[in-house]
Amino acid sequence: MADHKTPEGRRPVAYLNQDFLNSPEARAIRLLAEYLEPLGTFRRQCIRDTVVFFGSARLREDGPLGQYYRDARTLARMITEWASQFTSSTHRFVVCSGGGPGIMEAANRGAADAGGKSIGLNIGLPFEQFPNPYITPELSFEFHYFFMRKLWFAYLAKALIVFPGGFGTLDEMMEMLTLSQTQKLAKKIAIVIYGSSYWREVINFDALVRHGTIGADDLKLFRFADDVETAFQLLKEHLTTYLVPETQETPAISPSRNPQKPGGV
Repeated sequence: MADHKTPEGRRPVAYLNQDFLNSPEARAIRLLAEYLEPLGTFRRQCIRDTVVFFGSARLREDGPLGQYYRDARTLARMITEWASQFTSSTHRFVVCSGGGPGIMEAANRGAADAGGKSIGLNIGLPFEQFPNPYITPELSFEFHYFFMRKLWFAYLAKALIVFPGGFGTLDEMMEMLTLSQTQKLAKKIAIVIYGSSYWREVINFDALVRHGTIGADDLKLFRFADDVETAFQLLKEHLTTYLVPETQETPAISPSRNPQKPGGV
């Protein structure tokens, strides 16, 4: 580690020492920063909860699977328009994506179409991933650690919709299903899987039950949807039943009643 000094010949204090902050010894500080920076921003922006969109970065509006892009954009717009009626001192059911292109872009774009805020949790990758231009600027984040990014997907999420995707989408979806299955989420969360023909070909959920690796009741953790209106109604039904009656005066982010499950997870 280089020993960079100030113009006066003194070493900088540790929290201003870039060599130290980028060193292996400071990894815990970098991890904590990826928790505390979003936490402070969400509090200042009065973000109460989110609806998370997962899906491939490779899908384009004019590509072979472009209908999924268009559907994600429409659904995000409908959710944002519907959620606007609950915004007072806090912002409810804010669209949140992974911040990149493809389905992520479509989700942020749909929220922008409705004139609402949206969140982008971007991560640095060798290819594909860069912040899309439709994220609300003050709610655009850049992560280095995948697991810290996943924490923020789960922390505020009250609903999740999963569009067709690859390894990353599978990883994110399975983690949320596992958290829900193992009751590690201190809340009820709606999980809607969009595009049943795609997903039933990619994952044989019934075979998992048949082989005994999941229980039959685990299939109730999610619902399939094949059109925007069905997906919107499933999400709206869940959010209205379990979450809309909550008082508008509840803080955007507050300590959990269950210390083992702070916030959302």
